[in-house]
Amino acid sequence: MKSAAFLMGAAFGFLVAAARLSDYQVIHDMLLLREPDVFLLMGSAVGVAAPILLILERRRIQTMFGGELTVLRQPVTRRTVMGAAVFGSGWAVAGTCPVPALAMTVSGSGLGLVVAVGLFGGIALRDSIDRKKNIVAPAC
Repeated sequence: MKSAAFLMGAAFGFLVAAARLSDYQVIHDMLLLREPDVFLLMGSAVGVAAPILLILERRRIQTMFGGELTVLRQPVTRRTVMGAAVFGSGWAVAGTCPVPALAMTVSGSGLGLVVAVGLFGGIALRDSIDRKKNIVAPAC
């Protein structure tokens, strides 16, 4: 089971790198609205995945890992909006987000490594704060 998840993650990382989403200049140009194909790529992924996930959920399909597919729905809260603002700001400054940062790190980029360390440090900080407040963070 873990090897299947690892292989899917590796394949996804390869596709991210192949689409040049781990290239700082591509992301920089996207954020400056010079590279619309990245927005089209993300929009098409959501447009294809959302209806398929809803259909699979309604049919009570079992996942390949043995559980029933459940799409989690949570309300938008102040905490969510603040997290999105921090995430977007970091994305704009670093020119990358989590998956491309890991792909950059694997390909030997120093910037990717710095961002990856910041990502895991931020996750650890959030978890530490949540433990102190007794808040359960949603599973990814």
